[in-house]
Amino acid sequence: MDEERALYIVRAGEAGAIERVLRDYSDKKLCEGIFKVLVKDIPTTCQVSCLEVLRILSRDKKILVPVTTKENMQILLRLAKLNESDDSLEKVSEFPVIVESLKCLCNIVFNSQMAQQLSLELNLAAKLCNLLRKCKDRKFINDIKCFDLRLLFLLSLLHTDIRSQLRYELQGLPLLTQILESAFSIKWTDEYESAIDHNGPPLSPQETDCAIEALKALFNVTVDSWKVHKESDSHQFRVMAAVLRHCLLIVGPTEDKTEELHSNAVNLLSNVPVSCLDVLICPLTHEETAQEATTLDELPSDKTAEKETVLKKNTMVYNGMNMEAIHVLLNFMEKRIDKGSSYREGLTPVLSLLTECSRAHRNIRKFLKDQVLPPLRDVTNRPEVGSTVRNKLVRLMTHVDLGVKQIAAEFLFVLCKERVDSLLKYTGYGNAAGLLAARGLLAGGRGDNWYSEDEDTDTEEYKNAKPKEELLKPMGLKPDGTITPLEEALNQYSVIEETSSDTD
Repeated sequence: MDEERALYIVRAGEAGAIERVLRDYSDKKLCEGIFKVLVKDIPTTCQVSCLEVLRILSRDKKILVPVTTKENMQILLRLAKLNESDDSLEKVSEFPVIVESLKCLCNIVFNSQMAQQLSLELNLAAKLCNLLRKCKDRKFINDIKCFDLRLLFLLSLLHTDIRSQLRYELQGLPLLTQILESAFSIKWTDEYESAIDHNGPPLSPQETDCAIEALKALFNVTVDSWKVHKESDSHQFRVMAAVLRHCLLIVGPTEDKTEELHSNAVNLLSNVPVSCLDVLICPLTHEETAQEATTLDELPSDKTAEKETVLKKNTMVYNGMNMEAIHVLLNFMEKRIDKGSSYREGLTPVLSLLTECSRAHRNIRKFLKDQVLPPLRDVTNRPEVGSTVRNKLVRLMTHVDLGVKQIAAEFLFVLCKERVDSLLKYTGYGNAAGLLAARGLLAGGRGDNWYSEDEDTDTEEYKNAKPKEELLKPMGLKPDGTITPLEEALNQYSVIEETSSDTD
């Protein structure tokens, strides 16, 4: 707003309008004044103070419009060391200025379309990647990395062209993967296997925030990467998937931060080509094999803690493979079901991921089948009644949200190797009817995918109960609104109709 317009509104005399225009006018002038100060040679403490005020003001779109210019953007880029050509970040005293400048840029790019266009003109994505390379292995500048990554995420979110530039021209996939490795302090024991210290300390808040921002940026970079075309691509995705496996097996400073970390890891794993997800499981090490061989009976009765450790380890082992990461994904899925809300955003990504893993990787499917659909022994209660993972998933098969019920049914169908008779055994006909109707399988059969043959897994309880199962009966509503066999319902309506005719 210019001075003449501001004076006109003040002379008009409306109190509310006068207050607003004075505040906006003074804030705009303050913004302009801050940029004029920042180009001068002033002490670092003064630069930080100016930038802190600018960060607060930059949350207001109305103030940003007149001050978002190429010259002002370049001032912030210079202060954020995004225009530097040297390869060092040595002056620790400058770090607070760099961080505050990046915070201002995040606000300005998010709130101003002009800033978004200028970011393309100034090639901001390349400058951010260059800054990341300078500090990727530095442990004590996590704040710089964090806000650099946040700005990179915003740019790739707002400009689809930048995603392609990051992926191919700027080599964003290996760069951001290395940032994650650094945040997790990964030590590789094999090409796609990292050492996991289950007794180690949790990630610090700074490391966790940095990792979350890297995961979000990587998601945008890989959002269209469901298929790989080159061996080098396959290797890069396998390395990233191995880093994400490590991510699933560590914890953050709080339970909420751990869930946020794992949630972003799940989202990113959904972008990994399914053929590269085999690195989520790995053969047991010699030490783990020896531990697996230890039976509970061999431990003394007073070794309760040791017995619990062996029991826990054995539940995460299948066919000589370490299934810890898949077990974490399964627990994550169950927690999201138990929340009872936001299924579309919170639950479907992990369910889709587990479904695709099960369809493509036999060991993962068989492990999940053991965990989710163990041998059926409770044949008295309906499949949706109870607190097991199977009961919870079966309840979702009739959820009001079409997407949620479809993916829940699909997951169970894949665990049953897309065999209708097996699905009906675990879920019941009514719960499975929607999926079977959509697939044209109401009369039985199996899906289009091929699966290896399994041995007979029917328990004695199920074999005894199977002959007693009743045939499907068509149902109808009685006049009082309750459900009853269709024939009985029709008879009751006939009686009412005859009675009504008699009274006429």
